[in-house]
Amino acid sequence: MYRVVASRAFRAGAPQKAFGCWCNLSRSAHTLPFATLEADEISGSKPGEVYNLVQGKWTGSSNWSTLLDPLNGEQFIRIAEVGEKEIQPFVESLSKCPKHGLHNPFKSPERYLLYGDISTKAAHMLSLPKVSNFFTRLIQRVSPKSYQQALGEVQVTQKFLENFCGDQVRFLARSFAVPGNHLGQQSHGYRWPYGPVAIITPFNFPLEIPVLQLMGALYMGNKPILKVDSKVSIVMEQMMRLLHYCGLPVEDVDFINSDGKTMNKLLMEANPRMTLFTGSSRVAEKLAVDLKGRVKLEDAGFDWKILGPDVNEVDYVSWVCDQDAYACSGQKCSAQSVLFMHENWSSTSLLSKMKDLADRRKLEDLTVGPVLTFTTEAMLEHMNKLLKVPGSKLLFGGEELKNHSIPSIYGALKPTAIFVPLEEILKDGNYELVTREIFGPFQIVTEYKQDQLPLVLNALERMHAHLTAAVVSNDPLFLQEVIGNTVNGTTYAGLRARTTGAPQNHWWVK
Repeated sequence: MYRVVASRAFRAGAPQKAFGCWCNLSRSAHTLPFATLEADEISGSKPGEVYNLVQGKWTGSSNWSTLLDPLNGEQFIRIAEVGEKEIQPFVESLSKCPKHGLHNPFKSPERYLLYGDISTKAAHMLSLPKVSNFFTRLIQRVSPKSYQQALGEVQVTQKFLENFCGDQVRFLARSFAVPGNHLGQQSHGYRWPYGPVAIITPFNFPLEIPVLQLMGALYMGNKPILKVDSKVSIVMEQMMRLLHYCGLPVEDVDFINSDGKTMNKLLMEANPRMTLFTGSSRVAEKLAVDLKGRVKLEDAGFDWKILGPDVNEVDYVSWVCDQDAYACSGQKCSAQSVLFMHENWSSTSLLSKMKDLADRRKLEDLTVGPVLTFTTEAMLEHMNKLLKVPGSKLLFGGEELKNHSIPSIYGALKPTAIFVPLEEILKDGNYELVTREIFGPFQIVTEYKQDQLPLVLNALERMHAHLTAAVVSNDPLFLQEVIGNTVNGTTYAGLRARTTGAPQNHWWVK
């Protein structure tokens, strides 16, 4: 999800001169100086358009694809999709960037200051209510989520940019020295760019993920080509225009719209020295092979939460469970996929409160909305398979949303929870079915008794997509037992533990 990690200096990239304006599209009708559209005006009669950026120029394509509005099915966005025969300008652009990058501690160090200035200006722009609302509404149009969830994405992005204002970019490139064996000898270590790199990001966070990953790459001197899932790329296209307005040199980043096959061909021909991919495990595994390991991955997560034996603050815990499982209609890679509930919680009102909270979610305010990667039929089919497991039952949901006009290529499901007995989950014939990640408002709930914690730990050990997890307990011995016998990218522990919503002060380590 939000992981932006630059072990080498993948936080990197940029060209030599800051250019002024960048596009021949008229902005006279728009109130924001960088924007080429109004988020609330995009419609079938007035579709938005998404262009590509290569070698400092915005370009169209011989093939324009059309996106359906996820809420009503109108053809509301046109995208200039680059075909396999049109990738050469992008290949050439990346090949112009040397391995030592566009800047490094010995080359063009003034560019660290340039990017501190760009971050300052971009952070200020995103802090303006008109600009913040523009991106919040644009996110809602293509990846429908509540206004608060979409606004949170903009605010995290704005705070990230604030954190790299002024001298902070060059401080990020801080070097180190180690005394040598004799007089005159020292070892020096520097953060060095990769040079030409690629960034591929998913649909569920159209602004936050690409901006954080892109700016990290640019800060350290890399030249990225950025591909955002075409369903939501209009958001980042407008953000690129904002960054240009704030002084980003137009040749520092290439921006491409294409299908997966075309992007794979581009990567094979351009041979970037590192690719950062966030998305499905299937594509991640293919890229790892195709790129011979020159890739950093954040793929799927079947994220678990364990409620410990100490019952406290049922109202709060039930609210967090609802948020973790169903915010953004469950379309977070950190979303709560399975809840292991200690038997002490069964006698509380936890499940009834979770049901009440789920029932409050409605399409009108987008607290539940379209599922962009699973159809309604696919989710209901999975549910029906689970309900055939002995002892399983539907806790709530399990129905298509009422009175909607969401197109059939997407999903429309009420927030759903299925109870499956722990002993049944562990059976070889059921385990793969129960732990299949459904990227939507869907979770598994189970219960364990005081002496069954080893069975829970066994279930966790067999999982393979370890992204985030939560251990909801203030019992130090219980926490020690669970944390000491599990592995995750991030584990939240304590009574306030959750699987989603990484705080601003989070220090990601991969």
